[in-house]
Amino acid sequence: MSTFTVLIPARLASTRLPDKPLADLCGLPMVVRVAQRARLSDADQVVVATDHPRIAAACEQHHVPVVMTRSDHPTGSDRLAEACRLLGLDGDARIVNVQGDEPLIDPALINACARLLLDRPDCVMSTAAHEVHDAAEWRNPNVVKVVTDVQDRALYFSRAPIPWWRDAPDATQLPQGMAAVLRHIGIYGYRAGFLRRFPELPVSPLEQVESLEQLRVLWHGERIAVHRSAHAPGPGVDTPEDLARVRALIEGMNATP
Repeated sequence: MSTFTVLIPARLASTRLPDKPLADLCGLPMVVRVAQRARLSDADQVVVATDHPRIAAACEQHHVPVVMTRSDHPTGSDRLAEACRLLGLDGDARIVNVQGDEPLIDPALINACARLLLDRPDCVMSTAAHEVHDAAEWRNPNVVKVVTDVQDRALYFSRAPIPWWRDAPDATQLPQGMAAVLRHIGIYGYRAGFLRRFPELPVSPLEQVESLEQLRVLWHGERIAVHRSAHAPGPGVDTPEDLARVRALIEGMNATP
């Protein structure tokens, strides 16, 4: 596979978990754990894009490439767009955005999002999803769902339970046999030219209603290819409880011969 770049946006501010990128995960800052995991993919380079000197210092201490970006970016995509310019990536370069709170990200999932950009020249972005079989998860507004067309291009992302089975005998039942319920996985591949253009696109009403940035892409008529993963991703870290759970998982992995 031709090469691609992994960019990891990392802000120090976090309401639920202060200084989250620097949280200790078995002796390493979380953002460093994420970068090390991403290095197991086929990426040519893995770079952290941050707005804070403490994060930059932690990355440099552990030999993780880092670029300093502005502190006033409204979204992670804006930060990545600036990082693209700082790194001098050309318009055809492929970028995979790995969130800085995913220390157990599957390297194969990173590769799949990068590969989709090669296989699907009709799409400016790629992302991933997996099937949901739990009705409570389907109805949970904190779980983002996606529906796709016959070529696995995203039609819509929503916090609502989609697709909705109109003729279900019970309103709590998942659609059966007609269309899979897909949970969106928050990993994105971009063509660098589009990523640099993205911050200039007007914010869409759907994006504001759902609080889902990827809806801006669909609103402006661009296409997003969706990789269907066979399994759910490893847990991310949003709260102190998440941090404790991931620490235990890493300790268990380190204890395995």
